[in-house]
Amino acid sequence: MNSSGHPTEITRYRIFQQKKQVYLVFDTPDGLESAVMDVTNAREWLDLLGQAWRDGNPQAAADLFTVDAVYRSHPFGPPLQGRTAIAEYWARAAESQSDIEVAFGEPLIDGERVAVEWWSTMNQDGHRTTDAGGLFLTFESGMCGELREYWNLSEEVVAIPEGWGR
Repeated sequence: MNSSGHPTEITRYRIFQQKKQVYLVFDTPDGLESAVMDVTNAREWLDLLGQAWRDGNPQAAADLFTVDAVYRSHPFGPPLQGRTAIAEYWARAAESQSDIEVAFGEPLIDGERVAVEWWSTMNQDGHRTTDAGGLFLTFESGMCGELREYWNLSEEVVAIPEGWGR
């Protein structure tokens, strides 16, 4: 919020590290401000994650997480620990994915926690698929410190249902 109580427009962001802590900072018309998680900042973070996914850029995705982040891509699998492991996971996934379209629903926010649905279609291992899922995120200074993900795969293209993501 700016001094008049209106949402602050984000014009660009940058990531910086200070004493082993990484921060996501947004540039606003009123100057730099560190990220307090609100709908605008959550959408901005999700947009950056979606762009990294579409671009097949594992390092850009990993840079959105704290150095020691915990990433659970499957509820029954072992968690990934740290930014390096996250980048390696994204690199493996990107090998079989192309022509990615991704949409995020309206994020639900409680303090530094965010829950959001996502929907994607892509070429995966040579054929078009649809994935739909949810993310449960915990943030620290604008960076994701924990991600838990649940998703379902359809071997065909499925349109986003009416009312999805609200």
